[in-house]
Amino acid sequence: MTSEKQFCGALDLTSGLCFGVLLNYTTKTMTMDLWDPTLPIYLQLRARVVHHILSGTLAEGQAVPSVRQVAADEKINPITISKAYQMLVDEGLLEKRRGLGMFVSVGAKERALQDEREIFLTREWPKVLARIQNLGLDPAQLIKGAK
Repeated sequence: MTSEKQFCGALDLTSGLCFGVLLNYTTKTMTMDLWDPTLPIYLQLRARVVHHILSGTLAEGQAVPSVRQVAADEKINPITISKAYQMLVDEGLLEKRRGLGMFVSVGAKERALQDEREIFLTREWPKVLARIQNLGLDPAQLIKGAK
């Protein structure tokens, strides 16, 4: 792991917006360069933390940026960050360590991957497949073209 900032990008299929996130390993801060005005910020922040867990940017046992740090960096209400972090605790992806902060739970990557796959297959894929069919595209041709 380096002490430099890294760029991670992800496309939100529901809004079509591309989000960029900078994660600074030295200060353990996340900075988003764009917020989608149609989605609550706490859900976007939750999605970013999940993205970092899945990509390995946030490893099991690693501390996540503090509520205060994210609030200061993003200029958003600490309650918003707390709400996102609490969702992740409830999902078993983060754990609170009294006096130390929040950390990525053991097994979080596997849980997140399973949850995100389920969400994709039940919510997102049917929309993508319908769009493919509406455009008269052949799924086999798309797969072949992606290789």
